[in-house]
Amino acid sequence: MKKIIFFIISFISTAYAQSSKEYFISQKNIIAEERQAFTNALNTENASGASQNFKVSYYRCEWKVDPSVRYITGNVTSYFKLTSATDTVSFDLTDSLIVDSVIEHSKKIAFTHSNNILTIDFGASKSKDSWDSVSICYQGVPPTTGFGSFINSVHNGIPIMWTLSEPYGSRDWWPCRNGLDDKADSIDVIITNPAAYTAASNGLRQSEIINGPDKITHWKHRYPIATYLVCMAVTNYAEFKDSVQLGNINLPMQTFCYPENLSLFQANTHLVLETLKYYSSVFGNYPFIKEKYGHVQFGWGGGQEHQTSTFIVKPDENLMAHELGHQWFGDKITCASWQDIWLNEGFATHLASMDFERKYPLLVTDTRKKEIENITSLPGGSVWVDDTTNVNRIFNGRLTYTKGSHLLYMLRWKLGDSIFFKGMRRYFNDSSIAFGFAKTGDFKRNLEAVSGVVLTEFFDDWFYGQGYPSYNVQWTQIGNDYVKVKMSQVTSDPSVSFFALPVALEFKNATQQKTIVVNNTYNGEIFFNHIGFIADSVIIDPYYWLITKDNVSQKINDNINSENFVQAFPNPFTNNLSIYLHNFNNTKVYFKIYDVNGRLMYHQNFSINESLFRDINTQFFSKGVYLFSIQTGNGFKSVKKILKQ
Repeated sequence: MKKIIFFIISFISTAYAQSSKEYFISQKNIIAEERQAFTNALNTENASGASQNFKVSYYRCEWKVDPSVRYITGNVTSYFKLTSATDTVSFDLTDSLIVDSVIEHSKKIAFTHSNNILTIDFGASKSKDSWDSVSICYQGVPPTTGFGSFINSVHNGIPIMWTLSEPYGSRDWWPCRNGLDDKADSIDVIITNPAAYTAASNGLRQSEIINGPDKITHWKHRYPIATYLVCMAVTNYAEFKDSVQLGNINLPMQTFCYPENLSLFQANTHLVLETLKYYSSVFGNYPFIKEKYGHVQFGWGGGQEHQTSTFIVKPDENLMAHELGHQWFGDKITCASWQDIWLNEGFATHLASMDFERKYPLLVTDTRKKEIENITSLPGGSVWVDDTTNVNRIFNGRLTYTKGSHLLYMLRWKLGDSIFFKGMRRYFNDSSIAFGFAKTGDFKRNLEAVSGVVLTEFFDDWFYGQGYPSYNVQWTQIGNDYVKVKMSQVTSDPSVSFFALPVALEFKNATQQKTIVVNNTYNGEIFFNHIGFIADSVIIDPYYWLITKDNVSQKINDNINSENFVQAFPNPFTNNLSIYLHNFNNTKVYFKIYDVNGRLMYHQNFSINESLFRDINTQFFSKGVYLFSIQTGNGFKSVKKILKQ
């Protein structure tokens, strides 16, 4: 029996270690591969040139492609509302493509096409708030951008083409508004390709018709969508379907994969179905619940969160969880600036970490520790992107992905999971940004509304600021049950002079341990806490919630045993307040608590010999500021301010 138990434990440990190794490899690959793709896309230019005088409501995209030939023929109809009076509008479109005509109300109208901008001339001024539509007919060879926007390749000797447009690659293959400032309310995608192949895109497939040598596939998507999330892929896909019950909705799951990888995808798709349930239970229902979720296999080394139709190279557990997380954070709510890209990538990384920790709880401490070691491998760097012209800065794995994810860990620790996830759900459902664009201030605003906690200092330190703290914890045992703790820190970067955080301290001896939390608000702050035993060591942040490095703890014997002093803790307090009086010999103590109006709220008289701890029930006190007064028979007086939360 011992051998069997040992074998089982060894097997579980080995499996967990392997899972941990694969998790870090997968996470590293996701970051590196996404950065490479975005590097190629950004190299074409890093800004949209579309005019700001209109907002697109609808795109009808008709595309003809052959995966064996690098060429696209398109007819894109845009229905839009003018936001100012004008006689022209401009779309983003690469100069590599040839515009044959622009049609308005069945008539050709004038246009110019240069510097990757297509400017359409209506011939007369149109009024603000008027609606119009144009159809743009074009063709040509999309520019080559490496892993970028429009790719022709092969798998197992079979041609394949796919698109990957983040951040500005959409204009390489279709006319659109290419920035982070406009989402079409809906799209129709109609793809014509040789009949031997299958076409995948966003939303629900409406029809698939053979027309002579061609196959025509119609996809419909009826949710707002950012331009870079519009997609298509064409090859000899094998297709299979699953479903998952989310509340009273049975959500279809549709997978398009290479025939040679069919068994691999079928064996692993259940993992993403479980994660769909998990994310829906935590953050709110899958955002595109009336349509589907889907996987489309493609030849790039990572994944891309195309709305309802995620492109992945293989059904890797962490990759699937990361890209699925984007459907909530990145697709429904999209960052409004590349300075705030962590709202996409940091959030998706955190969701994938949550999913991993749910499945492998024994690895929580180890995985967080390794991620923090990566974050603190350099002394500086902010989650806020200070250079959006540098793709390596935008998609920086250490800062945008991992530190962004751990910023959320620290908010969870600071606010508590219950409040934090209420704030996340409020952010997710905020009508001012839902199915639109958000900045970090929108996230902060929603967390503050739920928690009642002002988070300005936190975001100044951890989002805009750089670096991390290193703690020096000096502690003294007081009697058999209490400790005095002095919290000091140095910071790794001068942009932040002090990081205010609640810090967990785990006191231990050979047989006992207790974790307390001190809310450290300034350097050198002193706390008194009841632990109930004599400790011999302290572990700082034992479960790695905080981004810190090189922490040290010291047990010291200071002059506490020769001083006479009074301490009230915790401060702020809630329903209980403790007072500690030290080095008062054989004297009478008069203890009183007043509110700010001078009204006596509590009083007690007692005798003391040397030291005394006293616990006071304060649950009936209203929230606010109080004064507690200590006066002794030998002439000692002390008045301190305390706060009831």
